[in-house]
Amino acid sequence: MTSDDTDILQDRERSNWVRLRTLLILRWCAIGGQIIAIVIATRYFGIKIEAGPSAMTIGAAMIANLVTSFIYPENKRLSEREASAMMAFDIVQLGVLLYLTGGLHNPFALLILAPVIIAATVLHLLSFVLLGLLAIGMITAIFFTFVPLQVADGTLLLLPPLLHFGFWASLVIGVIFLGIYARQVTTEMNTMGDALLATQLALAREQKLTDLGGVVAAAAHELGTPLATIKLVSNELIDDLADHPDMREDAELIRSQADRCRDILHSMGRAGKDDLHLRSAPLETVVKEAAEPHLQRGRNVSFDVAAENGCTLPQPVILRRPEVIHGLRNLIQNAVDFSQTQIAIDIRWSDSQIFVRIADDGHGFPQSVIGRIGDPFVQRRRVALDGLRRPGYDGMGLGLFIAKTLLERSGAQLLFANGQRRMPAGQNTDLGTGAIVTVTWPMKALTSTDQGSYPILGKNQLILD
Repeated sequence: MTSDDTDILQDRERSNWVRLRTLLILRWCAIGGQIIAIVIATRYFGIKIEAGPSAMTIGAAMIANLVTSFIYPENKRLSEREASAMMAFDIVQLGVLLYLTGGLHNPFALLILAPVIIAATVLHLLSFVLLGLLAIGMITAIFFTFVPLQVADGTLLLLPPLLHFGFWASLVIGVIFLGIYARQVTTEMNTMGDALLATQLALAREQKLTDLGGVVAAAAHELGTPLATIKLVSNELIDDLADHPDMREDAELIRSQADRCRDILHSMGRAGKDDLHLRSAPLETVVKEAAEPHLQRGRNVSFDVAAENGCTLPQPVILRRPEVIHGLRNLIQNAVDFSQTQIAIDIRWSDSQIFVRIADDGHGFPQSVIGRIGDPFVQRRRVALDGLRRPGYDGMGLGLFIAKTLLERSGAQLLFANGQRRMPAGQNTDLGTGAIVTVTWPMKALTSTDQGSYPILGKNQLILD
C-alpha cells in the first residue's frame, strides 16, 4: 500500500463519523445565538434590522432542524452527502443572515468559518474543498452587496474601506488556512491511531507465539514419559512374539510410530524452548534470535559482542520480551533490505546501559526524511534509488514506526543516523556511509528479575503408573 492509497483509505473512513444529533445541537446553539444577537442589537443598541427577512432566515434553520429530527433518529450516522448538505445549508443560511445584517460590517461574520473547519475534520477532501469554495463565495458576495446596519438617527454603521477589505481578506485566508490546518492535524491523528493499532497487533501476534511456544514445549516434555513407556513395552512384545509373525509386525509398527512421535515432539520441544519458551537469555542470544530470519538472505551479517571500556560486568542476561525481539527484527530487516553486502551488529553493555547498534553498507537514510524516521506513513522522496535497493517496495515507514514504538515501550531510546562503521577487528571492510540505528536501554529496563508476566517452567515431575 502506498502513501497515496493510505490517504484515500483514510478519506473514505471519514464517512459516517458524525452523528446527526451532534450537528443538530450545534445548529440549535447557532440559532439561539443569532436570535440573542438580533434582540440585543435592536433592543439595547437601537440598530435597525429587517426583522421579517431575518426572522424567516432563522426560521428556515429551525424548520430544517425540526424536520430532520422527525425524519431521522438522533443516533443516525450521517453519510458523506448528508453531512455535506447540512454544512452547505449552514453556510448559506448564515451568509443570507449576514447579508441582511450588514454583511462584512457585522463582526459576527467570523462565524462562517465554523462549518468549514468542521468539514475539514470529518469530510472527504473534495467535499471540504467544495464547502470551502462555497464559504469564500458567500464571503465575497456579502462583501459587495448587503443591507447596511443603521442606528435610530439614520447613521450607517460601516467600516472604513481599507478595514472592510482587510476583513474580507482575513476571512478568505482564514477559510483556507484554518481549514487546511484542521484537516492536517486530524489526518495526522488518524494516521497515528492506525499505526498504533498495527503496533498493537504486531505485539499481540508476538505474544501469542510466545504463549504457543510454551504450550508446545510443555506438551513435548509431558508426553515424553508415556511415549518412552510405549516404546519399552513394544520392545518386550517384539521379543515375546518371535513365534507369531503377524503380531510381531504389529508390535514393531507400534514401536516405529512411538519413535516417530518422539522425534516430532523432540523437534517441537526444542523449537519451543530455544525460540519461545525460555523467558530470559544472554543479550547476544536475544539479538541473534531477532536476526535469525534474515541471516540467510544473501547478506553477510556479523556480530561484535563486547563490554564497553571500563566495564567489568559479564554479558547481561535479559528478559526475552516479545516487543524487544520484534522491534530489533524490524530494524535488522530494514538494514538487510537496503544493504549491499554487509550488516554489522554491535552488542555492547556498560555498568548502567545496554547498546545495540545496527549498521549497513547501503546508501543510508534519505536526507529528506531522516528527521521524521519513526513517524508512520512517511513517504520517501528518493523513490528511484530505494526501488533499486528493494525492488517493488514503496515504503510508508510503518515498519520502523512499529519497531520504534515497541522498543520505546521497553524503555529504549533510538538514534537514526548516517555514517561510517567499520567491521570488527581483523576485518578491514568499511561499511561506507550507510544507515546506523543505535538502540540504548537502561540496564534495569531489560534485566529485571520480576518475571510475573513471564513465568518460567515449573519443576519436572516424575509420573508413576
